[in-house]
Amino acid sequence: MAHQRTPSMGDPLKSPHSVSLKVLRLSRPSLAHQYPLPSSEPLGISPKASLAYPSEKTNDLFILSPVLNLPEAFGSAYIGETFSCTLCANNELLPSDNTRIISGVRIAADMQTPSTSSGFPLDLARPMHTGDEDQEQEEQEQASPGPGESLQNILRFELKEEGNHVLAVTVTYTETTLAGEGKAASGRVRTFRKLYQFVAQQLLSVRTKIGGVRGRGGREKFVLEAQLENMGEAGVCLETVGVTPKPPFKATSLNWDQQTLGLGSINSPILNPRDVIQIAFLLEQQVESEAPTDPLGKITSSDSKKILGQLVIQWRTALGDRGSLSTGWLTSRR
Repeated sequence: MAHQRTPSMGDPLKSPHSVSLKVLRLSRPSLAHQYPLPSSEPLGISPKASLAYPSEKTNDLFILSPVLNLPEAFGSAYIGETFSCTLCANNELLPSDNTRIISGVRIAADMQTPSTSSGFPLDLARPMHTGDEDQEQEEQEQASPGPGESLQNILRFELKEEGNHVLAVTVTYTETTLAGEGKAASGRVRTFRKLYQFVAQQLLSVRTKIGGVRGRGGREKFVLEAQLENMGEAGVCLETVGVTPKPPFKATSLNWDQQTLGLGSINSPILNPRDVIQIAFLLEQQVESEAPTDPLGKITSSDSKKILGQLVIQWRTALGDRGSLSTGWLTSRR
């Protein structure tokens, strides 16, 4: 985990801690790139010298290899995606150390967001879920990793706000001093806390425009246009882009997912960095007998505006990570 903001604090004792903390971000690997050397044989250099995955069948025009490349840095965190990391409390005692033992290791975490500067606690999960939450909670409370072992928890947090986020991790454990014959002489509870800061950024920039059109029978019609721009560092695949209409309106897609006879399956668009795509929807007012009930309850607006719905976007990254984003309620002047 990168961007550690402050050193350990919370334990007035100056002696070194017997437990250390490692926070590592969980992310999927990417395919390693390889660039074959052109015309290198006359120079006595094998074309395989620059390959990440040497093979007899090498395509000079295809740079992707079957080798998975682990991330070298923290990377970027984007709104709409799930931030995942593993928290490792490591027992730093040596196996030959017969003077101390560690027990009761606990890990707690909370997240500070731009709207909640005081922070709120986060739920942690064990790497191996058995399904029995009470048993897992008891095991976590009584965790006693031996020398060289570690206690691991996994944290998942959905990023919904743009700006600075601070992950605060607190580790508490009991350090027992042993006398002769392995008998406990004294024990003390020790704790330390570390802060990690990162910035959540916008992945998709959304710009909307709403215009009214003439409808039949007094029904109101609006055309919702939106411009989506990929602000990230890698390409994304748009899975679904839709509108959750506010009754009595009904939304009809005018995009690639519109059902057209004879065309078969339609591939979802892929947005590379800084690519822009235009989408549109038709919002048509329904008669009272056709209009569904409002599951969200009454949403008030000023007399000069009419609430139409929300734009909902779902995407996947190159390695399959999901992301989703929804706008606020879109309105149009009456």
